[in-house]
Amino acid sequence: MPPKFNPIKMLFNSIEFLIFFPIVTLLFYLMPHKWRWLMLLAASCFFYMWFIPKYILILLITILIDYSAGILIEKWKDDIPRKKSCLVISIVSTCLVLFIFKYLNFCSANLVALAQHFGWSHPQKILDIALPIGLSFHTFQSLSYVIEVYRGNQKAERHFGYYALYVMFYPQLVTGPIERPQNLLRQLHEQKELQYDNIANGLRLILFGLFLKMVVADNLGAYVDKIYENPFAYSSGDILLGMLFYSFQIYGDFFGYSTIALGCALTMGFTLMDNFKTPYLSGSIQEFWRRWHISLSTWFRDYLYIPLGGNRVTIPRWALNTLIVFTVCGIWHGANWTFMIWGFTYGVLLILERGLRNIHLFDKIEGKTGRTIINICNVAKTFVIVTLLWSVFRATSFGNLHDLFTALFHNGAMNNQLQVAPIAWIALTLFIITDILIRKSRFDVWCGQQKTLVRWCIYTFLLFAIIALSSVEQIPFIYFQF
Repeated sequence: MPPKFNPIKMLFNSIEFLIFFPIVTLLFYLMPHKWRWLMLLAASCFFYMWFIPKYILILLITILIDYSAGILIEKWKDDIPRKKSCLVISIVSTCLVLFIFKYLNFCSANLVALAQHFGWSHPQKILDIALPIGLSFHTFQSLSYVIEVYRGNQKAERHFGYYALYVMFYPQLVTGPIERPQNLLRQLHEQKELQYDNIANGLRLILFGLFLKMVVADNLGAYVDKIYENPFAYSSGDILLGMLFYSFQIYGDFFGYSTIALGCALTMGFTLMDNFKTPYLSGSIQEFWRRWHISLSTWFRDYLYIPLGGNRVTIPRWALNTLIVFTVCGIWHGANWTFMIWGFTYGVLLILERGLRNIHLFDKIEGKTGRTIINICNVAKTFVIVTLLWSVFRATSFGNLHDLFTALFHNGAMNNQLQVAPIAWIALTLFIITDILIRKSRFDVWCGQQKTLVRWCIYTFLLFAIIALSSVEQIPFIYFQF
């Protein structure tokens, strides 16, 4: 049973945020540097409390734990047992909060199912709690601070307000990117000056991010929901189309959020890490994970994969490390067996991919044209695999996944009931074209390189599309539930 989730009202694509953002940005530049941290912290608390106000106490608990742990770890840097104990207590305490709100009901339900299978008596205890938005994201950001202090890569932050702001910085508070203290905490202390380029590039990113979310993702999502709610009502072609649409819905939705987050931060002079680099143009699964949700994949690399030994071990141990990392990555996304299988399958695919590298099937192909064809085939192959696995990610249960694939292979060319409006195809086509154009850059940089007339045509089109083609309903971002 997944945790309850109540969508926040102050979404990036809401009227409330349209009022909130310029006020906060203006106040930031009007205030003296020494008070900016306080204003940003208050604004971030206000932003978070718009969801369920009392849940800010949960965030405060994790902040207090890891803030104190960082100071104690640095204090006892020469006392290895105490230092390690502080790290363990911090990690366990912070993860325990995450477990209670995100996984406790799931574990309880599975224990009951297991007990019933063996004929045992086991009362089911379900906590009536909602999942605090972004809990997994700010948990990982908080943990990265403690681990970096333990490793000696980051000085312990003595100013409680700055540390709290590092965890709660509103642009990336609920859906990342998951920042490292060496990047964000350092910037919070710096005095930021008003610069035209920061404002211009930040607003470009926000505009593009809103287009990705409101025009691309939300319009595609309307058809995806229909397919997954009742797959037997649609033909095999419709189901394949729904699976294709979901690949671009989740990309547009999450890429859109990350882009807006980068833009909001940049208008105040803060640089956050890029979370996506045209992942659907990847030629392999390994490359896909270097380009998709970069802040999460690098987090697992640095704090789980490398400590396990990474690839500096025997091949069987490396394979085990890979399976562990990607299974945990799947579990991180949600308390559902489908997420676990999704992550585990990626681990298996990466192991197979490494094994197949030694089979040089195309070594004899020469010439630019031949290599281009091979690269296109690799990109297509990777995209098909990723799309199939997104169906596991999107399914609400194994039953739902079973129904989807049963209908896919048995419904054939039944009467097509999925009427796709032209707007969905237009939005998807524009997204693909744009993704190809910015494959070696970022939208704000690419846009800034265009002639003035071209830039303003792009701004006008994006703004018109957002106003005229977006959904009337305010739809939460997909990753808010994680």
